Amino acid sequence: MATTTPTGVRAHAKHGGGSTNSTAPMTHRQILEALSGLLLGMFAAILSSTIVSNALPEIITDLGGGQSAYTWVVTAALLSMTASTPLWGKLADLVSKKALVQLALIVFLLGSVFAGMAQNSGMLIGARVVQGLGAGGLTALAQIIMAAMISPRERGRYSGYLGATFAVATVGGPLVGGVITDTSWLGWRWCLYVGVPFALIALVVLQKTLHLPETRRKVKVDWAGAFFITAAVSLLLIWVTFADDRFAWLSWQTYVMLGGALLLTLVFLFTETKASEPIIPLRLFRNSTITLASVASLFVGIAMFVGTIFFSQYFQLARNESPTMSGVLTIPMIAGLFVSSTASGLIITRTGKWKAWLVSGGALLTAGLGLLSTMRYDTPYWHIGVFMALMGLGVGMMMQNLVLCTQNQVAPSDLGAASSVVTFFRSLGGAVGVSVLGSVMTTRISHYAEDTIGTLSPQEQAGAAKALGSGELPDMDLLPAGIRTWLESAYGHGIADLFLYVAPVAFLAFLVTLFIKEVPLRTTGALTQAAEAQVDARVPATVAAATGTVEASGPESRRSPDAEST
Repeated sequence: MATTTPTGVRAHAKHGGGSTNSTAPMTHRQILEALSGLLLGMFAAILSSTIVSNALPEIITDLGGGQSAYTWVVTAALLSMTASTPLWGKLADLVSKKALVQLALIVFLLGSVFAGMAQNSGMLIGARVVQGLGAGGLTALAQIIMAAMISPRERGRYSGYLGATFAVATVGGPLVGGVITDTSWLGWRWCLYVGVPFALIALVVLQKTLHLPETRRKVKVDWAGAFFITAAVSLLLIWVTFADDRFAWLSWQTYVMLGGALLLTLVFLFTETKASEPIIPLRLFRNSTITLASVASLFVGIAMFVGTIFFSQYFQLARNESPTMSGVLTIPMIAGLFVSSTASGLIITRTGKWKAWLVSGGALLTAGLGLLSTMRYDTPYWHIGVFMALMGLGVGMMMQNLVLCTQNQVAPSDLGAASSVVTFFRSLGGAVGVSVLGSVMTTRISHYAEDTIGTLSPQEQAGAAKALGSGELPDMDLLPAGIRTWLESAYGHGIADLFLYVAPVAFLAFLVTLFIKEVPLRTTGALTQAAEAQVDARVPATVAAATGTVEASGPESRRSPDAEST
């Protein structure tokens, strides 16, 4: 309904091709039109990320890298995505969200092109850093723009579309990537180029369909805060990547890097207390929901990325499947994520209740990871399929709803910062988890391989030692049958241990969600809330001008001139 001031002035904001009331909620069609380019951009980013997962073993082998390079190709993108997320979120509170999401697409596009041109693992890792910067913007801004347009109560329905996009791109990526990698006249480089046309189309669609009121706030970016948080996260991830590879966990390098990361974090916190527009407003953490949701997101990030990153190695190196089949075999996990994110969103919109989904998701995620820790190289696939489905159901119930409960607790002016905080902790958990567990996996595989090498013949032991000590990912097809089975067994057991270590982390996420208080979802979007607040702020001044009253500047009540003269 239109809002009219006492003087008959209507508040308007540009939307689409015409002028509409800024406090009027958008129709379903308007929302879908506005989200179309956004979802297409998300699809391009996720597709380009997942399309590489099944091709990575072959990419690293072709570029002459080892397990460390494999881990860094993943970690580099997560590092830049994690470190840049708070900056994207804060900028969204200050400048045009539409311009920012288009900039994120362009950065991601450039990173994809450079990655496809990589001639060695170092160049590929550098290109992945650029990709991660763009992906950080797309990940944060998709949630922020959706929250700006749609009320928390209705957002579950549209979050389901976001979950569906995520699931389709996650399923389609490995499948398309596997086919491209297995096609001799294409090769793995086309896996990195395939997202480019989708990103270009997304730029055009966004320009035509996404119309948001411009934010007219003076831009004062907290560059110092951005620098110190980036430095702290980078040093932490460099430590967990190199520990147990270049130096021992307990060594002087560890003490220096951990001490440096802690010092940089303290400097960052001090900087935030002094900044006029802090990149992460520390006052947000006075709200217990935001604090608990951030902690839970950290744990969910660790659990979520373990499954998506290391399954490809399990299927290709422990079960000797092709890249194409590796994508097909992960469908149960993605199907679970698709079903739970879509169904939970629709039901939350209908009922307004969201906490039960978080708690149930934590329980299912813990159960799925615990069961996956029992798998071996010869475990019947249907067992693994059921376990992956449980894990996917848990992730789907938690990932979107942790952001939802946070967005429901903040003012429109803090929407970007609060949304990016939850996304930041999820990405941080994923980056640290992948780095640590990549190192742990190498150690566990070597342990199981050395423990069982006695089962091979003396001649096979010489070839096995060479395959294990090369430092590069093995090409299973080139190994003799006996050595291949021995190494598949080591990979299967070693990767399963990762799920064993992550299951308690998922259980911690489950425990944290128990303490999150369920607050009724708001029924207005952030843009509508902000517009109504502006109208309400103008009403007293308009009334005062019309009636001749004066508004007191302090906490005193308003007094008329007559009252003041007496």
